[in-house]
Amino acid sequence: MLEIERKFSVKSTTFLANAKESYKITQGYLNTDKNRTVRVRTKGNKGFITVKGISSADGLSRFEWEKEIDIKDAEALLLLCEDFVIDKTRYLIPFDTIVFEVDVFEGANKGLVIAEVELQTADQQFEKPDWLGDELTGDERFYNAYLSNVPFTSWNR
Repeated sequence: MLEIERKFSVKSTTFLANAKESYKITQGYLNTDKNRTVRVRTKGNKGFITVKGISSADGLSRFEWEKEIDIKDAEALLLLCEDFVIDKTRYLIPFDTIVFEVDVFEGANKGLVIAEVELQTADQQFEKPDWLGDELTGDERFYNAYLSNVPFTSWNR
């Protein structure tokens, strides 16, 4: 139940040429306490509830528990969520030995594109595609829980 993940900005949309799958995600937060978040998500025609713990000091890992729930239950719970619900399209991009998940945000977070990669160990090495930008791991502004309270379109960039 430990998630090890790194996040990156995305420099270009050339990743789209290698997308093997994509689906819409809508997610909201029932709780965005710094020590734990409770997320509700619809992904395609499935629903999920997820509890995440506090991140490690470097932002690489944290406790994560996820359970599939009925899509109708997820849709009902989304109506109870705090602040902004996040809408995005996720693209799965295989590259070398790993799969990048690239999120193209919509709505209040339009213009933001983030790539994530889940790793087996914190020190796992991997090749980086040329469309990958700066590392965002550990920058709380790019956590979805933060984006649900302070959307990207409201930032002074």
